Amino acid sequence: MSLKGEKYIEKSQDFSDAGSEQDYEYGQESIMDCNREHAGSSKLAFFNVVCVVAGTGTLGLPQALQQGGWIGLFVIFLSWLMSVYTGILLIRCLYSNGKTRLNTYKDVATAAFGTIGGWVTFFFNAWIVLGVPVLYTVLAGSNLNQLCKGTVAEIGHVPWTIICCAIVAIPYIIIKSMKEVAWMSAFGALATIVVVLIVLICAAIDRPNHMDAHHEPVIWDMFPIALSTISFSFGGNVVYPHVEASMKKPRDWPKVIAGGLTVCAVLYIITAVTGYLVYGDQVLSPVYDSIPAGIAQTVAIVIITLHVLMAAPILITSFSLDIEEMFNLTVERFGKVKEFLIRATLRILVMVLVGVIACSVPHFGALMSLIGAFANCALIFIFPVTFYLKLTGVRNKPFYQLIWCGLTVLLGLVGLIFGTKEAVQELIVAFK
Repeated sequence: MSLKGEKYIEKSQDFSDAGSEQDYEYGQESIMDCNREHAGSSKLAFFNVVCVVAGTGTLGLPQALQQGGWIGLFVIFLSWLMSVYTGILLIRCLYSNGKTRLNTYKDVATAAFGTIGGWVTFFFNAWIVLGVPVLYTVLAGSNLNQLCKGTVAEIGHVPWTIICCAIVAIPYIIIKSMKEVAWMSAFGALATIVVVLIVLICAAIDRPNHMDAHHEPVIWDMFPIALSTISFSFGGNVVYPHVEASMKKPRDWPKVIAGGLTVCAVLYIITAVTGYLVYGDQVLSPVYDSIPAGIAQTVAIVIITLHVLMAAPILITSFSLDIEEMFNLTVERFGKVKEFLIRATLRILVMVLVGVIACSVPHFGALMSLIGAFANCALIFIFPVTFYLKLTGVRNKPFYQLIWCGLTVLLGLVGLIFGTKEAVQELIVAFK
């Protein structure tokens, strides 16, 4: 992402306070910001956040309550508050040096902990933004093959996965920044809401058939697993720097992240409560597998398939923007035509890699769960707080902010430890 010397932002005006006001008091000092000449609106950024964060994770939370009991609702609420906080902190870290805006999560990690810290963060980041699209294309391929069952279009999940990769590749190669994928984000956000409504209505109708559903306030032996599932269901930090860079008014970022994650939290709570209340310990993941088979379930599968095909380009675009930034791939350096050809070639290679992995790696879902539990909890809860305190200092923070930071890191550690343990066990079972 190129820098534009004549474009400045007053630091003291950009962001609402996420901690003590003196943390980001720079007086009249201004920062050389990224090029926002063709930036989009805050509404489009809001849709990006909702689409990336809500995703298919919404449909797995009823099972999280089934694992841990009703106390999971409190964990969802806590994760929501902490995710909003760390989302604001991460963007504040981009402006921490007082001179230029850092461009990526990796840049923040490098500024805080040097080259090694930067590459460790980049590894976690790359695994999420490449691994999740792999799972999305596999899910979409399986869904389409299921929908075509009994027809000539039932060609197998691998051919359908390849077709899905081609569908994802078209917008991914053509678009250049997060602004261009915002319309897909709007569709993805709407799709998630529609599926939640379908589940809500069908579950309510199906309630008389499950009056004996069993519920627990807390299931202590399964609670840590539920905690890890819920805690990283708010994952979106990997794309936040690029979403904020696509905004014409970066000072709106706290409102965008708070609004987006609040919508996600509401969807989570509605889906989790409805699914667990109606189906109890028999609820399935995704929850639409629990509702009666029929038109409504088919519509939900179709909409979710469209949603994951829309969300995948957003995540891969985030990865490509990081790579293009690392190689300084800009129009100013190469010219319009050459820059497009190089960028398109790189993105085609990335898409081919995604397709090959989606079609060939055995037990990839279990492996993704392992790194996902490890990487997501670190990227969402642990790294933003750690980087923020390292870059801005600890002694200038009030004690209540330090306590909140400590609790946020603790939640991330618990999710990381127990989520990793569960994923390792899943991987062992898969190989056996």
